[in-house]
Amino acid sequence: MDPRPGTGPALISSARMRAGVVKRLAAASSEMNTAALAALASRHAWFGQLDAESRSWIGVLARSGIDGFVTWFAGDEFDPESIFGAAPRVMARRISLQQTVDLVRTTTDVVEEQIGLLLPRSDRQPLQLGIVFYSREIAFAAAAIYARAAESRGAWDSRIEATIVDAVVRAEADDNVLSRASTLGWSDSTHVVVAVGGAPEQAQLEGLRRSAVKLRLEVLAATQGDRLVCIFGGPGVGEPVTTCERIAQLAEHFAPGPVVVGPTVDGLTGAHNSARAAASGYRAAKAWPEGPATMLSHDLLPERALAGDGHARRSLATEIFPALAANKELLDTCVGFLDNGSSMEATARALFVHPNTVRYRLKRIQDVTGYNPSDPREAYVLRMAITLGRLHEA
Repeated sequence: MDPRPGTGPALISSARMRAGVVKRLAAASSEMNTAALAALASRHAWFGQLDAESRSWIGVLARSGIDGFVTWFAGDEFDPESIFGAAPRVMARRISLQQTVDLVRTTTDVVEEQIGLLLPRSDRQPLQLGIVFYSREIAFAAAAIYARAAESRGAWDSRIEATIVDAVVRAEADDNVLSRASTLGWSDSTHVVVAVGGAPEQAQLEGLRRSAVKLRLEVLAATQGDRLVCIFGGPGVGEPVTTCERIAQLAEHFAPGPVVVGPTVDGLTGAHNSARAAASGYRAAKAWPEGPATMLSHDLLPERALAGDGHARRSLATEIFPALAANKELLDTCVGFLDNGSSMEATARALFVHPNTVRYRLKRIQDVTGYNPSDPREAYVLRMAITLGRLHEA
């Protein structure tokens, strides 16, 4: 087998000379380790901010790395990742990847400097060339370890996120759920809306999160069967129509089809109300294919009521209808206008009033209910509210 590039067998063909170099390198390793720790303390502020235990483990890592260089240069069997195995797993959470890069770079620089100071001139060239090859292997090993840690952490976070979304949908968001959400960086002091849409075949939730951040939205998302359920919070959640328009910009992360946004609520503990309305609207949206691609659950009250949503029926019967029923003239005008094909003149003749009176009353109806009888879609909502309201009174 050919010796690995940069190792002693590749750089020094004579076994006797190589053994002498390795022996002298091993003898200087303690001084190299001391110099490396001093350099870390003087060159990097983060090193001095660590607790004593963490600094001690970094010292172990540095010494393990220098001893590993001796083993590697000698041409013996050596696994670069074994260096990082000397420290406990918790160190990966205390020391960032950037700090690990600083550690490897500084230790390599110091070893190269110490080779020039502590070892004979004849040893310097092969050792300094060897440390270049060795540092590359250590850097790749560190990158591989952090990549696996990030992947594992990402999978764990995804499982936590899925349990939070499931708890919200099931109306089981208690203090434990809030605690789990906080570990993902979620702030429960914000207004929250839930959006439900189709789940794409390959849901790219990381892409969804990055796009949401640009819209000033925090998001917890999970796929549930063929649905993608998203809990949105942050400063981007505000007035319902504006929030819906903002979420509409994320439509590419859902499967083709409707995306329904529930009402705004306070925090995760109330998010089940938004989730219930959004899920009900998503099921009923197929009855209004002419509607916008992204819509509020409130826009689907008639379809939700016909699909069996009791909350939608109560909203129509006890919120919209009473505003009309409180004024008999407005109720009669609304019914007459709808019965007469939305004709101002025909309604005026049926009620024995002037068309301007009808026009005034229609404006009042819009003021008190939020729905315009002259708009076909909103007239449908008013008709449904009147029907359900009368049944509720009966």
